Amino acid sequence: MGLHCCLTKTNFQTLKLATIPCSSSFSSSVSLSPLPKVRTITTISFPTPRHFLFARAFSSTATQTTIPPAVSAPAKDSNKAVKPQWKAAIDFKWIRENKEAVATNIRIRNSNANLELVLELYDKLLNVQKEVERLRAERNVVASKMKGKLEPSERQKLIEEGKNLKEGLVTLEEDLLKLTDELQKEAQSIPNMTHPDVPVGGEDASTLRKMVGEPRKFSFPIKDHAQLGKDLDLFDFDAAAEVSGSKFYYLKNEAVLLEMGLVNWAVSEVMKRGFTPLTTPEIVRSSVVEKCGFQPRGTNTQVYSIEGGDQCLIGTTEIPLGGIHMDSILLESSLPLKYVAFSHCFRTEAGAAGTATRGLYRVHQFSKVEMFVLCRPEESDSFHQELIEIEESLYSSLGLHFKTLDMASEDLGAPAYRKFDVEAWMPGLERYGEISSASNCTDYQSRRLGIRFRPESSSSSPRKGKGNSAPTQFVHTLNATACAVPRMIICLLENYQQEDGSVIIPEILRPFMGGLHVISYKYK
Repeated sequence: MGLHCCLTKTNFQTLKLATIPCSSSFSSSVSLSPLPKVRTITTISFPTPRHFLFARAFSSTATQTTIPPAVSAPAKDSNKAVKPQWKAAIDFKWIRENKEAVATNIRIRNSNANLELVLELYDKLLNVQKEVERLRAERNVVASKMKGKLEPSERQKLIEEGKNLKEGLVTLEEDLLKLTDELQKEAQSIPNMTHPDVPVGGEDASTLRKMVGEPRKFSFPIKDHAQLGKDLDLFDFDAAAEVSGSKFYYLKNEAVLLEMGLVNWAVSEVMKRGFTPLTTPEIVRSSVVEKCGFQPRGTNTQVYSIEGGDQCLIGTTEIPLGGIHMDSILLESSLPLKYVAFSHCFRTEAGAAGTATRGLYRVHQFSKVEMFVLCRPEESDSFHQELIEIEESLYSSLGLHFKTLDMASEDLGAPAYRKFDVEAWMPGLERYGEISSASNCTDYQSRRLGIRFRPESSSSSPRKGKGNSAPTQFVHTLNATACAVPRMIICLLENYQQEDGSVIIPEILRPFMGGLHVISYKYK
């Protein structure tokens, strides 16, 4: 997912961006999911994109990928008891058989998940299931006897027995539903499993993967981006505070061209790697937020929820991208699906006071270009490497000094199996700041979102009978930030400032900014 960027007072009720997980190998044997839809996806290559200025639409002459229509979200269910409105495909049997590994994983990630309660509820549920099956079998025996010739007294006895069995079943089936909901609620707090190479501990335990470039040496007193923006008439925080509240901003003059240039540059560069461009909805159903591993309701949430409804503003483009193939069975030949999407993102930044809040670093609304991949399970590690290499290539081409980190276990969000962060040097802030991340979520999200694929049979002779097709598998999902605009603006302004107060535009961005070479003073 990427950056922590930021809302305080709006018409939206703020709720919590926690995490709701399941193990990377889970598959539900208890809960029933809606029947998935089979979608055919035809992928056609894009030509190498030409430079385009601002947010201009992609050329209509370009050959485009056919994207299956998004699944309609389920209807809102109001006035019901509080319970999970959807069920993750969690393999409780796997959890029980791998209890020690799951317990260790919960511990090293500093998770609040209660594994003992999950296993206790699972055992109770199995016992109730067995009792339900026993009573159903007895009811069937009684029903079968009722079909024969019987004495009135014997028939009445069977009627009473059937009535008692029915009443017992009703009670047990209600208990089964309650147990299923309770089990789902508790099990959804179990985080994804963790890659064996992930360093164990807090953020300080994260390990350095790569260091690129060196900090620029200045021969003059430097300014931070907030001061540069004020001097060059690029931002207006005061007017935005009056209009929207703190941590909002207006971009002005060349800063507008810089945002649009960064977006178009990032999209065009990622498209060259075979990614399909998208724009996404920026309001989604709360259930989709939850299925992607975020909690829209609670204390210190990062999610803005719309009061009186079941919708939220997105905190990251990962969420609508994850939902585009929800409840689908994809053809194996369509994989991998690689998307690059532009959207605005919205975060409450609850609990972030005092943590690098000056200027654009931590704001409530920002623009972002996100990469998202759906692939076969055996390919996700290699795609994770591809995503971080794309990020490194992008930031190197801008001439930035940065480092990439293999993030420690306690710093991983619940969906992530492994996460790489990119931190760039921000001389005005005198520190490294996160500008991007790349996460492999394995099947954590797809088990919640119901995204499967059907492997193509490797056998030349099809099996006889009904089950000719191979069983479906869950895809793996990965996400990575190509460009989080405010953080990138900080890096460019602070690293490319000149002694006369102007800012040089990196050469690679100039074709996307109408040929602009330098941002200069408007007034002297």
